[in-house]
Amino acid sequence: MSKIIAVTSGKGGTGKSTVCAGIGYALAKQGHRTLLIELDFGLRCLDIMFGMENSIKYDLGDVLSGKKKVLDAIADVPMASNLNLLCAPKTLTSVTAEQIVEICRSIKKYFEYIIIDTGAGINSHVFDIVEQSNLILVLSTPDPVCVRDASLMSDEFYNRGNKSQRLIINKISKKVIGDALVTNLDEIIDRVGVQLIGVIPDDFKMTVATGKGNPIPTDSAALRAFDAIAKRLGGDFVPLTVKTA
Repeated sequence: MSKIIAVTSGKGGTGKSTVCAGIGYALAKQGHRTLLIELDFGLRCLDIMFGMENSIKYDLGDVLSGKKKVLDAIADVPMASNLNLLCAPKTLTSVTAEQIVEICRSIKKYFEYIIIDTGAGINSHVFDIVEQSNLILVLSTPDPVCVRDASLMSDEFYNRGNKSQRLIINKISKKVIGDALVTNLDEIIDRVGVQLIGVIPDDFKMTVATGKGNPIPTDSAALRAFDAIAKRLGGDFVPLTVKTA
């Protein structure tokens, strides 16, 4: 039985797609059959991050229109043998939560993990899709606006009965911790009110790799953090690679 994980954030610019790519890449490298489903309609980017911009033949739009079956539209990611990708359409396309649920239901026997890269923002569309997931990963950066939006989203999930939530704090550097934005990361955890599952450092090596569509370097600090998160998703106890205080 596959585990459906939704990665979401209240505000754009938190690095949601990069986090989805990183977790998916790490899970695949650990031997787990993993599928990424991208829902940022009209703003897709995972194909670029994985160096597949010119090799995507079909996308989610072809599935929703009935032109292609789901498995025919799923692409293999060359840099990770266990990783697959279902790209968002390049143009805006209407979709319902029921359609995404049906897509996941029809293919879940083929994958151990299905990671849904939701669109950013607090709207009913995102809430309806995320509600169907086994686990919600709420993403925030140290930016106070991002923290507040993550808190609002999490509260709404709880109000809707979604108790399975974990927090990922992204784009961490020494410059933002201390006197800059927050005294320590515990402030963010307390404000959002969700148990922490991982902290991702601001890593230039990761930025270059995803921008050029290259494999993430093995000495990337961000990759170590993604690897730790992937193991925690499987139930392993792994210390944080980035300290929270």
